[in-house]
Amino acid sequence: MSASPVWHPFTQHGLGEPIPRIARAEGAALFTADGRRIVDAISSWWVTTHGHCHPAIMAAIAEQAGKLDQIIFAGWTHEPAEAVAQGLLQLMPNELTRVFFSDSGSTSVEVALKMALGYWANTGRPRHKILVLEHAYHGDTVGAMSVGARGVFNAAYAPLLFDVETLPFPHGDGSTTLEQLTALCREEPAALIVEPLICGAGGMKIYDADVLAEMRRICTAHDVLLIADEVMTGWGRTGTLLACEQAGIVPDILCLSKGLTGGAMPLAVTMATEPIFAAHLSQDRARMFFHSSSYTANPLACAAAAANIAIWQNEPVLERIGGLAERQATQLEKLARNPRVANPRRAGTITAVEIEDAQDGYLSRLGPALLSRFRQADLLLRPLGNAVYVMPPYCISDEDLASIYDGIEDGIANC
Repeated sequence: MSASPVWHPFTQHGLGEPIPRIARAEGAALFTADGRRIVDAISSWWVTTHGHCHPAIMAAIAEQAGKLDQIIFAGWTHEPAEAVAQGLLQLMPNELTRVFFSDSGSTSVEVALKMALGYWANTGRPRHKILVLEHAYHGDTVGAMSVGARGVFNAAYAPLLFDVETLPFPHGDGSTTLEQLTALCREEPAALIVEPLICGAGGMKIYDADVLAEMRRICTAHDVLLIADEVMTGWGRTGTLLACEQAGIVPDILCLSKGLTGGAMPLAVTMATEPIFAAHLSQDRARMFFHSSSYTANPLACAAAAANIAIWQNEPVLERIGGLAERQATQLEKLARNPRVANPRRAGTITAVEIEDAQDGYLSRLGPALLSRFRQADLLLRPLGNAVYVMPPYCISDEDLASIYDGIEDGIANC
């Protein structure tokens, strides 16, 4: 077979690493074109919640495909989008009254940033500064990169990025972070954006819910908007529907994607409180919210999301999540006994460790070696440098979960 013309994301093609071709998927397993069964240990980049090809979600997509495939969403609407919006209002905090559709986690963040700046501009108090957390990652579009950590991910694109104020990651009680947040809030920034409880691509770094609650209090006290990027943490990953629940807070703006459709279709929403919407509500067309994409609220994707919401409403999803969290804790405890393992940690269904290496961080020499070893063991695991994390679909069996941790042990021993 000739070389593929496909340019893959986050892939250095110059290394000539093999790229397996996946033919089908079911539950927590992927099947290659040559018949191998791969255990999906990271939910195919954190999106698959209930399992691949979930029958109810697949049926909803198929049914919708025979009705309406696509329609402009500017000034038009359709039943799947209305169903998703109403379902979200039932599931999410009451304060979040407005639902704006987009098509990826990164774009949901772009929307959130524009909403925040539009709010201040339209209320006659323009503010421009955004506060961010150290190690943050919010996506790969320009605005999302700007509010993420600066480094190898975006060094080549630095001229495009706008300035932000970065708070130190909240270790321990987070006192240093909170002190700096208080000081910066006095300068009247537009918003603080956070990944609640866990910074994902930054290394699965976990911080305490009490710190998140205090961040919310400080922002409220200084009239600073709080944007919660729950693209990864939402839909049960940290043990609750939203990570913000564990801090007892509600953000002003909420970003959701990945598990919104159960991982079946690309879709995102940015939810906002009524004051954010009201700031854009006017007889003056110049004050409308200027954002869209051609596939905003695509009916097929919305059908998948509506089916996912129905699963959350009608099935004991949180019980499954609780069971998986316990099984993850047990496996992590065993792995933590390995002398090369450092900083074992867990947030709900997510576990992570660092593997001892002279060069840590995303470009650790261990990353490619571990990736190759995991691929040979028929595991979809994608280390973040020398950090290895496990984030499987909620339906994963005990046998498959054990094989993941056996594979990690093997990788540690042979890399």
